[in-house]
Amino acid sequence: MAKRVGVDKWLFGVTLLLVVIGLVMVFSASAVMAKERFGAPYTFVTKQALWALVGLVAMTGLMQMDYRILNRPQVVFPFIAICTLLLLSVFLVPGSHATHRWIRFGNFFTFQPSEIAKPALVLFLAWFLQNRMQAIHDWRKTLIPAAMPSLIFIALIVKEPDLGTAIVCAGVTALMLYLAGMDLKYLGYALLGAAPALYWLLFRVPWRRARMLAFLNPEADPQGSGFHTIQSLIAVGTGGLHGLGYMEGRQKLFYLPEPHTDFIFANIAEELGLIGALFIVALFVALGCRGLRAAILSKDPFARFLAFGITSTVLIQAFFNISVVLALVPTKGIPLPFISSGGTSLFIMLASIGVLLNITREID
Repeated sequence: MAKRVGVDKWLFGVTLLLVVIGLVMVFSASAVMAKERFGAPYTFVTKQALWALVGLVAMTGLMQMDYRILNRPQVVFPFIAICTLLLLSVFLVPGSHATHRWIRFGNFFTFQPSEIAKPALVLFLAWFLQNRMQAIHDWRKTLIPAAMPSLIFIALIVKEPDLGTAIVCAGVTALMLYLAGMDLKYLGYALLGAAPALYWLLFRVPWRRARMLAFLNPEADPQGSGFHTIQSLIAVGTGGLHGLGYMEGRQKLFYLPEPHTDFIFANIAEELGLIGALFIVALFVALGCRGLRAAILSKDPFARFLAFGITSTVLIQAFFNISVVLALVPTKGIPLPFISSGGTSLFIMLASIGVLLNITREID
């Protein structure tokens, strides 16, 4: 099969559009808050723009680099080892808001190692599973070794604590194993085994239990545990069909918590309305379709797993973020890919898309 000259232009264009929309909406959601806290309305969007620039450079470089370079043990295992060390190192630095999720370098640069865990798992599973599909039902020699890095990462991320990212890692791992042909009964066994831990994490940890109760009935504590959900739904409902207009949102004015990060989709719905919100959803659907197309059409098993894993990571995160905003699932700290303020997430996502774009060169 002849090698394509160019990458998937639809995937490339959708990614750039999401990044541009993200910068525009981060400024809208954060300008007033940044002016109040730091005396400059451009504080958050400037950081996001710098990360976007670095991420686009990485995406362009990886887009040109042959993805097969990644299909080597001397690449995969150091990546897993470095990611593990970074996840451990967060516990050696002072925490923030009772969590240990970031490594901070001064007041300007912060780095979130858990974001690297997702592409590290995708790369490891793509490398490991490419030649194990015939032995996928061997739980001792295939399933357990495949799941081991994921279990280690999940345990460390839950300890931070960051249950949302841990769930994303678990979801991506389960989907990639299913793609490899894993029988669903093993997923059932895994869920049964994880059920006691999930019960303890969700209902025996006080602040998570409060979130679960707030999800079921946010009006019971509108100024406390239900505040996030109520303010998010007010923002979404206020937007109506056409929205209040860009920069005209009211909930971001110290009502909606984290309007530029976890709840930026609520600000989008308020200012751009149902039309704007559905447009964002349509962009993620388009990205998912092009990514899954690359996975389906790839003849190389490694490329197929890699494309599927990258696409699944983006879609799972987008699903959870939007679902949290719409109160379809309990509140979790998962950013909206390419749009939420957060440098590490944006950089990792763009770098991953660079690899996916390179894979699209190999398909018709």
